[in-house]
Amino acid sequence: MITLYGIPNCDSCRKARQWLSTAGIAHDWVDLREHGVTPERLEKWRDALGDAALINKRSKTWRDFDEQERTRTEREPVPVLVAHPTLIKRPILETPTQTLAGFSANRYEAALAGAD
Repeated sequence: MITLYGIPNCDSCRKARQWLSTAGIAHDWVDLREHGVTPERLEKWRDALGDAALINKRSKTWRDFDEQERTRTEREPVPVLVAHPTLIKRPILETPTQTLAGFSANRYEAALAGAD
């Protein structure tokens, strides 16, 4: 099962969804704003990606945080990311064997070689 997590109005998410559709790769879409994300899934993403790849420091959410909130997020990101899923670098692509953050056609192609 391939799942793509993101938000509908994100350009990178749109590109990733279009790429998957054009490649004929079946996948589930999860809107992080609508459905959120569990702390358990975030911990799996942290293990696979690390905090630096998971926290989107270019997001409006990050820019709106004061220094204290940014420090708290860097120290213990899971509760903050649960509360503010737009702070997650996106899209997040989960395959049975890999987790990727962000969209790159080359990385997707390598990760999904042979996927239907």
